[in-house]
Amino acid sequence: MSKKKEEFARQEQIQEEIRRVKLPRDKQCIGVVDQRLGGSRMRVRCFDGKNRICRIPGRMKRRLWVREGDYVLVEPWELGGDEKADILFKYKPNQVSFLKKRGYVKEMEALEEF
Repeated sequence: MSKKKEEFARQEQIQEEIRRVKLPRDKQCIGVVDQRLGGSRMRVRCFDGKNRICRIPGRMKRRLWVREGDYVLVEPWELGGDEKADILFKYKPNQVSFLKKRGYVKEMEALEEF
């Protein structure tokens, strides 16, 4: 494959990823992983100003690899929603830049101070 075709394919893939960015619905919110606690649990700083202990559901444990500093989509539990939540999706770097441009992640600069 020539360099031009590879570059075009890479740009096309990036555009497709940006088109398919999952946005928060209803009670869902975006957060940043602060600390991994073990056993598929981690501490996440959410954009609604709350720190939650989140887990990766069993159906996604093998597919979703999350590290500290990753942006994730979080859905709080019905009981204990201020303290616990499930991780639904991990955003890729180009999706995070898309979210920042659209204003979904603008609040994090203020939260990073503490």
